[in-house]
Amino acid sequence: MSVTPVTPTHSSNQYYLDRQELMESNVRSYPRKLPLAIAKAQGLHVYDVEGNDYLDCLAGAGTLALGHNHPAVLEALQDVLASGLPLHTLDITTPVKDAFTEALLGCFPKDFVLQFCGPTGADATEAAVKLAKTYTGRDNVIAFSGGYHGMTHGSLAMTGNLSAKEKVGNLMAGVQFMPYPHEYRCPLGLGGDKGVDALTYYFENFIEDVESGVVKPAAVILEAIQGEGGVVPAPKKWLQKIREVTAKHDIVLILDEVQAGFARSGKMFAYQHADIIPDVVVMSKAVGGGLPLAVLAINKKFDAWLPAGHTGTFRGNQLAMAAGLKVLEEIKNNNLAENAHIQGEFLRSEISKLQAEFGCIGHVRGRGLMNGIEIVDERKAADSMGSYPADSELAAAIQTACFNNKLLLEKGGRGGTVIRILCPITITHDECVEVVKRFKQSLIDALKAVRG
Repeated sequence: MSVTPVTPTHSSNQYYLDRQELMESNVRSYPRKLPLAIAKAQGLHVYDVEGNDYLDCLAGAGTLALGHNHPAVLEALQDVLASGLPLHTLDITTPVKDAFTEALLGCFPKDFVLQFCGPTGADATEAAVKLAKTYTGRDNVIAFSGGYHGMTHGSLAMTGNLSAKEKVGNLMAGVQFMPYPHEYRCPLGLGGDKGVDALTYYFENFIEDVESGVVKPAAVILEAIQGEGGVVPAPKKWLQKIREVTAKHDIVLILDEVQAGFARSGKMFAYQHADIIPDVVVMSKAVGGGLPLAVLAINKKFDAWLPAGHTGTFRGNQLAMAAGLKVLEEIKNNNLAENAHIQGEFLRSEISKLQAEFGCIGHVRGRGLMNGIEIVDERKAADSMGSYPADSELAAAIQTACFNNKLLLEKGGRGGTVIRILCPITITHDECVEVVKRFKQSLIDALKAVRG
């Protein structure tokens, strides 16, 4: 199905960027790093108003699992529009919602139910924590350094990055941060299995130590792969210990799968790599097929809400549910989790090969099509674990060079030093080859610009 774009009134990116600057708040971020005005898009490809063709390895920050304007998604949206169905129904059910709910529940054990929240992942993390507090009668929450759970007061309180917090006081109280395992930059300075083992022991001891200074929490919230924190996968043994300890002490385990979910990691959900089952799973981004929707999957044991205990006007987005249903069907019918695994392995392998030529690639990591490339200054001394200092200036230059070479991607991690690749899970082998080709040229260009 072809896409008929809105005809641009002007053929200059800068024309639209200048108007955006006049009309929008300083808070806008992506246009500062990716200065284009999009005219149309299809699959992996984005076209600006000047006719340039970009490969999109950002995909709506992971929202567009099937890429732009997938034919099955467009058809589903058109069917809803033609049906006469209301576009929003609060939490009143419809045939579309019924079919979507059944399909999504099929991704979880039989003792799970769904809760439809407001339209963003932050809304859903807020609801998940409120539910945990309602169920347990306790107040505290354990989150992890490097984690990202949203920008509202409660979700920001549980987010590791400090830049958005520094000028915003009175965030949700009772959040205790703990260190998250990091293969390249171990927070304990140990690295390898020693670091993982120490952090695994530390979590259990912290919960069970009667002198820890922190009362038993209502919930533990984490990402099985930290996204904004720099694409950091959680080790299997660490996740399993967290599941064991939280179950033992009746602490609600919340897995934030907003970015890593829906086959991006090579499995339907990233926590499945550890063979665990959380108590609550937070979903947004891809769950709505590119349209605003946020959903919790809840083990019935923890469904402690009274009627209207948590509401939201836009929890009945019928277009998002129709689109989300098609995403689930495409993932299942075309084995897209396996495609994400295969293409992700290829991308990491090819980029790892570049390390021999480009010492600024300090570490390549990820699972499936959720990948991170840590940029370092290899000219400086390595630390005791063999890790080089981060090079944020070069990372920014690489992102700019990628844009100039028609490759759209984002940075993340501490200081923005991790190049993140979040291409659609429908990407082909040939498209991956082209991504690597453009990325290599961008490394050459950025190194020349920054280091001469």
